[in-house]
Amino acid sequence: MDTITPVRRPDNGGTVAVRKCYLRVNHFPVSFNPQSIIMHYNVEVKAKAPPLKNNRPPKKISKYDLSLIRDKLFSDNSLPASAYDGEKNIFSAVPLPEETFTVDVSKGEDERPVSYLVSLTLVSRLELRKLRDYLSGSVLSIPRDVLHGLDLVVKENPSKQCVSLGRCFFPMNPPLRKKDLNHGIIAIGGFQQSLKSTSQGLSLCLDYSVLSFRKKLLVLDFLHEHIRDFNLREFGRFRRQVEHVLIGLKVNVKHRKTKQKYTITRLTPKVTRHITFPILDPEGRNPPKEATLVGYFLEKYGVNIEYKDIPALDFGGNKTNFVPMELCELVEGQRYPKENLDKYAAKDLKDMSVAPPRVRQSTIQAMVNSEDGPCGGGVIKNFGMSVNTSMTNVTGRVIQPPQLKLGNPNGQTVSMTLEVEKCQWNLVGRSMVEGKPVECWGILDFTSQESGWRKLNSKQFIENLMGKYRKLGIGMKEPVWREQSSMWSLGDYNSLCKLLENIEDKVQKRYRRKLQFLLCVMSDKHQGYKCLKWIAETKVGIVTQCCLSGIANEGKDQYLTNLALKINAKIGGSNVELINRLPHFEGEGHVMFIGADVNHPASRDINSPSIAAVVATVNWPAANRYAARVCAQGHRVEKILNFGRICYELVSYYDRLNKVRPEKIVVFRDGVSESQFHMVLTEELQDLKSVFSDANYFPTITIIVAQKRHQTRFFPVGPKDGIQNGNVFPGTVVDTKVVHPFEFDFYLCSHYGSLGTSKPTHYHVLWDEHKFNSDDLQKLIYDMCFTFARCTKPVSLVPPVYYADLTAYRGRLYYEAMNQMQSPGSAVSSSSSQITSLSISSTGSSLNDPGYYKLHADVENIMFFV
Repeated sequence: MDTITPVRRPDNGGTVAVRKCYLRVNHFPVSFNPQSIIMHYNVEVKAKAPPLKNNRPPKKISKYDLSLIRDKLFSDNSLPASAYDGEKNIFSAVPLPEETFTVDVSKGEDERPVSYLVSLTLVSRLELRKLRDYLSGSVLSIPRDVLHGLDLVVKENPSKQCVSLGRCFFPMNPPLRKKDLNHGIIAIGGFQQSLKSTSQGLSLCLDYSVLSFRKKLLVLDFLHEHIRDFNLREFGRFRRQVEHVLIGLKVNVKHRKTKQKYTITRLTPKVTRHITFPILDPEGRNPPKEATLVGYFLEKYGVNIEYKDIPALDFGGNKTNFVPMELCELVEGQRYPKENLDKYAAKDLKDMSVAPPRVRQSTIQAMVNSEDGPCGGGVIKNFGMSVNTSMTNVTGRVIQPPQLKLGNPNGQTVSMTLEVEKCQWNLVGRSMVEGKPVECWGILDFTSQESGWRKLNSKQFIENLMGKYRKLGIGMKEPVWREQSSMWSLGDYNSLCKLLENIEDKVQKRYRRKLQFLLCVMSDKHQGYKCLKWIAETKVGIVTQCCLSGIANEGKDQYLTNLALKINAKIGGSNVELINRLPHFEGEGHVMFIGADVNHPASRDINSPSIAAVVATVNWPAANRYAARVCAQGHRVEKILNFGRICYELVSYYDRLNKVRPEKIVVFRDGVSESQFHMVLTEELQDLKSVFSDANYFPTITIIVAQKRHQTRFFPVGPKDGIQNGNVFPGTVVDTKVVHPFEFDFYLCSHYGSLGTSKPTHYHVLWDEHKFNSDDLQKLIYDMCFTFARCTKPVSLVPPVYYADLTAYRGRLYYEAMNQMQSPGSAVSSSSSQITSLSISSTGSSLNDPGYYKLHADVENIMFFV
């Protein structure tokens, strides 16, 4: 199975279009000499130090220091320019001496140089002809080592000139775009780049990115800007805030010339004027003498400390390292977490991030032409490479939107033809295709103890919602259950358990049926939302629809319509269908669409599990209702464990419901990068086929990866090539020039981009037993984007994947609810509730227990996640 590779493109791209459009793409062609060889060296750096004290291992050399050492090595020995990854790999256009060098590095004029031993060892010779052969299609296996080497070459200049964070580079002197977010925080525009193998050859793809940073300020100035009403004279009052703000930040010192960066480990317990420390006699003749910090700085550096009644900064380490705050300045380029921004700064950051197409295009162009960018500094020229700084021109095709099937208030089916430019519809005078009558529902009002607009006007809201259902021609009775509660009980696990169990139990006894849904009203967004969803969907088996009292009280028509759409989908109705059958599947035999995704924890989280979700259609030919399954798996594990078993469980439910198993299955897999395609083909697909085979079930299977995490963007050349705001038309597809040299992939922008620059979805076919051609598959996916239940317009991502995303995110909420519940101070110890019988352990590993994520039988086969 090791030789299994993604399928080849079946044709030269699609031809069907309602119109053509001329676009520019942020791909810049890269030329290289296929005869060139790049030398890849391993670099080993060790401090040339005396024997270890106390057998302690040597301190790890920082990336910053490694960079200084590399630069000094190359300047001292007149070695040619190279590319360095900041750790162990150096790439050179010419051979380097394989030997061990001694390099002396000093970070400041009054600091002793430190000696390092640097050894260079040849790892491999990267032949660029292998990349040429791959791009031409004569070799099918991608030369990842060559691409990796070239990628580092084009990143060398930006990594030297800019602040680099993750995969992004941020020019600081000067920034290409910036915005002051106040409180000592600034938003900086930067870029991320990657080399891509495309059918026009090697391309540099470069896109715009924005992050918030702390300003490069003196520490005291930063505190004045960042902490409200900060006053040095009352420092004691602000001490805890100052510690919270400063600890962990890097600073430079101003009293002497040095490049050294210091990390603040704490504030000194004493104020500066009372700090003393012993000074050793360098010759060891006299006993240590006690010095004051203030006196030391005056005597050694001629600096008179002004602010003596505030603590100094402690930089930690083995020796005393105290420096008065006024002599420290924040190091440039320290990221400020966006979740810590106030709402005004967060809005400014978002506005800058969602740049309109024309702004984004001009910023990308400026970055490609910049001396700080990948083409500056002459690095790539040294490797015999050059970049065409003009964007790639392509011809896009706009696909005809499908005809939609809706209902009207009289219960009849109506057909809807959409405009190509907007592709949106509304429910004025219309209704859902199948509106489920609401006969048994309840309302749980958490705002009963609130006042003013935060308190739900229950009578008015129920009237408005029932009125909206009347307009849609769908029956809705008065709620059979009304319960008043408080926002406090949302935050208490045991109260919430009892509340939901009690409602479910009493409705069941009184009406001999389950609630179709429970409408839960909150006064504001609350952490308890997670717990509510977890208990309702995994333990009690109630479908919930949450809303905020302020918006509910306004009772706007559009809001009520959206609420009705969500409720109808959750209780088994059908909001919109297609008049015509989905392309390629017009014949007999049922077809199932599966969506699969894995939600990973945040980058700073090193313990939490990843959450896998699989959803599947349960009806045909409408293919717009879904069942879902959620599982937890190892931290940041991308492979979906037991993928075959989960899919077969969904097939079995389909069989029970429709009395037939699907003959054809199309799997849409989200969130995998190109390097993981092999895993999907050799592990997930094989697991699927193996489980199906054991059950004597042999459907035909297609696997398509949907990628949103890429940097490719399209910009219309002229006003007639896109919509009014400068974005591409919905339904724009590109499958030439900027796609894979020979594999079956394309970009589809299926939505109307009203905000920022539209991001197309990249679809890549890995396995295909249905023999799709480009036109059929592109039309199939575009048509499906109109069947998303929550809105009246096509979405940017094919619905099976969109729903899998929502379900995986819901699983993440379950995990966070459990975490919250286990945190000190939360009430978990109830024995009366059947739910707590799972005996929650306080260890993090127990949170991976599949029992905590297993959906209740009453909700797992309906669309609770929309």
